[in-house]
Amino acid sequence: MAGTKTYEGSAIRVHFDARRCIHARKCVLGLPGVFRIDDRPWIQPDGAPAEELAAVIRACPSGALSYERTDGGTEETAPAVNQARLWEHGPVEVHGELTIAGEPAGHRAVLCRCGASKTKPWCDNSHLEIAFKATGEPKPAEETVALEKCDGPVNVSLATDGPMHVEGNLEIIAGSGRQLACTTDTWLCRCGASANKPYCDGSHKKIGFTAEGS
Repeated sequence: MAGTKTYEGSAIRVHFDARRCIHARKCVLGLPGVFRIDDRPWIQPDGAPAEELAAVIRACPSGALSYERTDGGTEETAPAVNQARLWEHGPVEVHGELTIAGEPAGHRAVLCRCGASKTKPWCDNSHLEIAFKATGEPKPAEETVALEKCDGPVNVSLATDGPMHVEGNLEIIAGSGRQLACTTDTWLCRCGASANKPYCDGSHKKIGFTAEGS
């Protein structure tokens, strides 16, 4: 995986992609004996049982951390329900069997929707610097679909200078976990200017938003 560093343990292999890290600190607080930011290497996989380490890695919202078991233990699997969770005045957290910008992206990602991230499509916490405003509790969609299944692959492609196109079974949920919509095909704002967040309303054209596509 491009841009990813790998840390070998006796029973588990840990991957870290710094581009995706939002410093949620689930790792450092969960297993300070493994994730030692003042040491080198900063990830020491043999500092805890592999099963405990795998559980903490699965709690990493951004997917910056992932793992492979080399002891025959259980690998991470896709969730039973694909979800896109809106953070209050922040990004969208996506869980599923993800392909993002044409590349396999694991099962967890936090994607920019303020338009200011320097590591698009990933969030880099720029929403805090620009005081981005976007509620995590919008009104539910007036029209939605009843999904026969809620799992399966989720493909996120990026329109050049435009929104995210999300294809696949997906629940869009509020920060509280309340269901807002179910969809198999939707366009989500990533310029930060839509008046109909989280959905695109064409505002990227009005503000001259620029971002690479895929």
